[in-house]
Amino acid sequence: MARKANGESSIHRDPKGRWHGYVSAGHGQDGAPDRRHVSGKTRAEVVAKVRELERKRDAGTIPIAGPQLNVGDWLDHWLSIAKRSVRVATYTGYESGVRNHLKPMLGHHRLDRLQPEHLEAFYIHLADAKGLSPAMQLQQHRIISRALKVALQRGRVGRNVATLVAAPSLKRTEVLPFTAEEARKILRAAQSRPNPARWSVALALGLRQGEALGARWQDVDLDAGTWRVTQALQRQAFRHGCGNQPCDRTPLQCPQRVGGLVFVESKSAKGRRALALPAQLRAALRTHLQEQQHERDAAGNLWQDHGLVFCKPLGNPIDPSHDWSEWKALLTAAGVRDARLHDARHTAATLLLEQGVDARIVMEILGHSQISLTQNTYQHVMPAVLADATDRVAQVLFGPTATTTAPGPDKREAP
Repeated sequence: MARKANGESSIHRDPKGRWHGYVSAGHGQDGAPDRRHVSGKTRAEVVAKVRELERKRDAGTIPIAGPQLNVGDWLDHWLSIAKRSVRVATYTGYESGVRNHLKPMLGHHRLDRLQPEHLEAFYIHLADAKGLSPAMQLQQHRIISRALKVALQRGRVGRNVATLVAAPSLKRTEVLPFTAEEARKILRAAQSRPNPARWSVALALGLRQGEALGARWQDVDLDAGTWRVTQALQRQAFRHGCGNQPCDRTPLQCPQRVGGLVFVESKSAKGRRALALPAQLRAALRTHLQEQQHERDAAGNLWQDHGLVFCKPLGNPIDPSHDWSEWKALLTAAGVRDARLHDARHTAATLLLEQGVDARIVMEILGHSQISLTQNTYQHVMPAVLADATDRVAQVLFGPTATTTAPGPDKREAP
């Protein structure tokens, strides 16, 4: 037989009659040639295996040679990758899910042998044994899916088994916005409370809590009537700040701890947006700016200048928990039903849609990344909006609807 060329696959039968195939997959991490071996009872079986390996090699999806990682080892490595590219709050959620749920249940499986059935059993365990909410179950699915996606991209696995499993279902919470009259009651009650413009902004612009509390005057142009959303205020869990060798204290007691109230950039390009301020809101903000200047003068040297639109009497940021408590007190003072703070944002979006504002414009105002998110969240309004849109088209095509009056009795006098 002619000698095989370098890198060419080969098949042969050993003295005991078993067939073997060898496929060149380039070079390993140590620089040595990477030759993959398959075997079978028949030549046809080995030929099929060799061709499949060649297909994976050519597509760049053949698993990396060498000792195989288990799921727990890969999740630890993936966390080190994610830490450099995601926000602190997102990473904290990833790390918590890996530590408390994923590694204890899935960590012992070999990464390249993880099966869809393993994930299905994991989701059942989260629901039945641990009693986790559907939202928490879905979060674990998303974490393992993202970790396996990176493993697939790097050739650690041949497929992402999370894509083969139905994700835990999450029932969308029904949106219960305030009516226009209820919103006006809230705004009237806010006039006798601190930072009344805070709630005008919430109900008129639909800002997220962190976006409102992190807003700076430098991003607000009252003359031009614009408000740029560029950053948000977050409360992050305290973490060690003492480098790669944390001290023996708790993160809260660490002398170089990081965390607490932190200003972060808006999470996406859609989140960084410019909003138009109506004349009424500009007037409310001008009054608010004047009152804040009085507080600054009264505080003197104690004033902490963060340039915030909404702050405490000494200029320091408002803790989100205090903001939430003020919202609850405001609802009681206004005599309206109890509601989440996020429902103020839902109210702004609903009022916009009810006034005939296009859903894509509402998406831009809210900072949604996709139009489907806006449409799915506000399904209760969309039928009326769509009906109004089709009515307008009909008027263009067929003219205004005419009301026909049935002819009455003939009142002409008899000749």
